[in-house]
Amino acid sequence: MAETVYAHESVAQADAHAAAAHIEHDTNTGISNTKLAMWLFLASECLLFGGLITTYILYRNPLEGPTPHEIYDIPFTSTSSFILLMSSLTMVLAVSAIERGDHQRLRVWLGATALLGATFIAGQVYEFTVFYREGLGFTTSRFSSAFYTLTGFHGVHVTVGIIMLVSLLVLSLRGKLPEHRSETVEVVGLYWHFVDIVWIFIFAVVYLVPS
Repeated sequence: MAETVYAHESVAQADAHAAAAHIEHDTNTGISNTKLAMWLFLASECLLFGGLITTYILYRNPLEGPTPHEIYDIPFTSTSSFILLMSSLTMVLAVSAIERGDHQRLRVWLGATALLGATFIAGQVYEFTVFYREGLGFTTSRFSSAFYTLTGFHGVHVTVGIIMLVSLLVLSLRGKLPEHRSETVEVVGLYWHFVDIVWIFIFAVVYLVPS
């Protein structure tokens, strides 16, 4: 009798754990409300960045101040861009790690992603400093205003992503990020992949397409 009760309790606990693991997915849309909200947010961000990129294209030929080909350091920016794109790989590995329940590797990959993102931001700050010293300030021309607004706005998004990654790392270290909350990491991953993809378009339009 005791063994039967114990068996029923074990089944109940297993069902409860399964329910906890999938509770975020039980919605009418087939995906969780959190993930749906992130997709809608990213869709609105596409419109925003589309407007910023269009504005830059309209003002890309400066009437005063240094021209883009005089100040751009394509090899340096290409290297920092590669670093940012590699962070998408580490983010994928972080999501895979928590889905497997490998919390140690989760922390490693979250930390690596945040570090790569921070390296990109450091490179962007250095680049802005060099441009300013060479006479390209925010108000130098319509071109410079459009350039700093577009790339700087993207940098803010990367910084927000780094904060989110560090928050996940802290939660994991405190034991508050179990396997059934893997979607939290996945949602942050969606945001991170978005800022990486947006940078591909920005890098191509700003640095590679001739004015």
